[in-house]
Amino acid sequence: MTEPARFDRGHTDDLMTFLAASPTPYHAVTTAAERLEKAGFRHVAETDAWDGTSGGKYVLRGGAIVAWYVPEGAAPHTPFRIVGAHTDSPNLRVKPLPDTGAHGWRQVAVEIYGGPLLNSWLDRDLGLAGRLTLRDGSTRLVNVDRPLLRVPQLAIHLDRSVTADGLKLDKQRHMQPVWGLGRDVRDGDLIAFLEETAGIPAGQVTGWDLMTHSVEPPAYLGRDRELLAGPRMDNLLSVHAGTAALAAVASSSSQPASIPVLAAFDHEENGSQSDTGADGPLLGTVLERSVYARGGSFEDRARAFAGTVCLSSDTGHAVHPNYAERHDPTHHPRVNGGPILKVNVNNRYATDGSGRAEFTAACEAADVPFQSFVSNNSMPCGTTIGPITAARHGIKTVDIGVAILSMHSVRELCGADDPFLLANALTAFLER
Repeated sequence: MTEPARFDRGHTDDLMTFLAASPTPYHAVTTAAERLEKAGFRHVAETDAWDGTSGGKYVLRGGAIVAWYVPEGAAPHTPFRIVGAHTDSPNLRVKPLPDTGAHGWRQVAVEIYGGPLLNSWLDRDLGLAGRLTLRDGSTRLVNVDRPLLRVPQLAIHLDRSVTADGLKLDKQRHMQPVWGLGRDVRDGDLIAFLEETAGIPAGQVTGWDLMTHSVEPPAYLGRDRELLAGPRMDNLLSVHAGTAALAAVASSSSQPASIPVLAAFDHEENGSQSDTGADGPLLGTVLERSVYARGGSFEDRARAFAGTVCLSSDTGHAVHPNYAERHDPTHHPRVNGGPILKVNVNNRYATDGSGRAEFTAACEAADVPFQSFVSNNSMPCGTTIGPITAARHGIKTVDIGVAILSMHSVRELCGADDPFLLANALTAFLER
């Protein structure tokens, strides 16, 4: 594989802005929607009747967004070209009774979401963000983006076994963050603090979906700034690239032959089984309603789905210089080598030979190099929304992404050029 050219870092700079603005799935889809609206997209409510007019539209549901662009003259049976991604990342999430503490420390009760690298959350300055639900049913986003909480690690003097046996963390006992001092734990303190922060009258918040995040901003790393360190790149890197690609196609002077779609789901990290997850009905319902709004029949819907292709874009594993034996010996994806094509014959990824041809064509059209990823046979393989999308909707799906290190850490690492390369490949795919 030839070395890719060095690129202007404007796209990666913008990714850093996107990551910082998106501490939760709810913030991520709001940020994506704002960017799409600048490209001419408009929000449509699921409870309203939809029309068949051309142009860009999007649906928001919780931490998920589905956006699509209907070209002028699109027929009801026009197929879709979908970029799929997910908005959630492993983290620590606030429990229903959050106020706790012991021995003069005030703490927040948290539950482990997904499969985070727990050690990466220790001794880290954490903010708190998410969605608040009010008595009238409305919701408000909140983001305390300053050092508010911390999970303090036990000093080595009090656990000498760490040196010999390694760090062992109990998810229940060792991961509860501190956020102040006080012997009296008062129920309602945390929510009252958030009401005040968000400018909400006291006692109006009756529900919450809150999670912690590192307040350290994304940053270029290395002598030549060729690496990017930051939070939630799994998988907001793909959400950002898909949003940029869809906006670029919608703003182009040439009309695409298919209907380009961005589908960014929540809850991938715990199985996708929710009304906002890839295993729910959201994507299929939106695509079907688009067909029917343009006067289509069930036959048109079947024809459209039969010609549809989805690129499931999620981060994957770059070869680790300290653990190369954990990788397949003949497949060593490297950072800044271009996006990766993920293959697993046991259908943990949805890619097959025809899918490889689809992705090859998109990368060739964009002049983007790509790499192949396959797991070591001795290691269990992760999975994505790809197989779920293929099976649930009968849509040809290809698994791709960007190779990173430290996946599921509070702070991950990728090549600074790869986000730009991925966005270019996605744009070419949506244009085809």
